[in-house]
Amino acid sequence: MSWHGHLSLHYRREAARTLVHDQHSGPLRLLRSLYPEGPHICHNVLVHPPAGLAGGDELTLQAHVATQAHALITTPGATRFYRSLGEAARQQVQIQVDAGARLEWLPLETLCYRRALAENRMTFTLSPGAEMMGWDVLALGQPAGGEAFDEGRFTQHVELPGVWLERGTVDGTDQRFLHSPLGWAGHTVLGLMWFAAGEAITPQRSEALLDSARVRLLQHALKACAGATAPHAQLVLLRVLGPRVEPVMGLLRAVWALWRQEAWGLPASAPRVWQT
Repeated sequence: MSWHGHLSLHYRREAARTLVHDQHSGPLRLLRSLYPEGPHICHNVLVHPPAGLAGGDELTLQAHVATQAHALITTPGATRFYRSLGEAARQQVQIQVDAGARLEWLPLETLCYRRALAENRMTFTLSPGAEMMGWDVLALGQPAGGEAFDEGRFTQHVELPGVWLERGTVDGTDQRFLHSPLGWAGHTVLGLMWFAAGEAITPQRSEALLDSARVRLLQHALKACAGATAPHAQLVLLRVLGPRVEPVMGLLRAVWALWRQEAWGLPASAPRVWQT
């Protein structure tokens, strides 16, 4: 039997507090809201009790961050796509961020197992005056368990409409691509991180974000497999390849802390679930 889960979130600012109203059906839910930084920033954790997606499963998250609200969304553990007997598993995220609102989209890693057939689709629509930080970490196979990703297919879609579209399919049978220096270069983990705005980021601000990321990259063991660019006036982007999840995620968390301070004047306040 396939699992179908749907979660709808609506964030709003009421006086000095960001509040969230949620509705769900199926196995996708929200833990209670936390305010470790004060009432203006709402930290939420998405939970999926089955702990993974198999063939035919579908999860859909729709969220709206209204004017002046600030939402930080994460997960308590990895999202897992298990092997399929024929049907694809799909996860879809659609988030609208209104003028003056902020979003931090910070899920833990996505694990794509051997023989999985999976699609992970994310669309973030930012109104003028809206800003967000987000990341996505994809890990193929189970290298620690000796299981390579040599069968299966994973399609990744990350979109900021009119600004950026990152779409590609990783086919486990295409080992030439996975080991080519023009592809994954033998690595099994790909990390993407972005800072985006609903209107052009000033050149000075964009350069400051790039500089802080590049300084951190130069100090990191994965510096030869990482880079930061600004491919659009509304986007600053970091990419990194690595052999394991931990160093890739560690780099993204470090840059997140720098960008948070640089862009918003906020110290890093790591969600509690990252520390368990």
